[in-house]
Amino acid sequence: MPSTTKKMNFLIEECVCRDLERLVPAGKRSKVVNEALRKELELLRRKSAVERLLAASPRQGGDSHSDVFELLAEDRLSHG
Repeated sequence: MPSTTKKMNFLIEECVCRDLERLVPAGKRSKVVNEALRKELELLRRKSAVERLLAASPRQGGDSHSDVFELLAEDRLSHG
């Protein structure tokens, strides 16, 4: 399935910008930024799932352990 793109406007630190411009050719920068952001978002999703797992308790009405494990398994499959 072809992926769609969206132009976004955001700020990055000047030193990060300099490194990106110095290390990555102009035609490859979007790909590098997308891959880096994808990896960071994956880590954030997993961290959130682990936090939910640790906070889950039948007494607190949180997600069950099996619900969190299922979410983690789905996340892994979507990135594998």
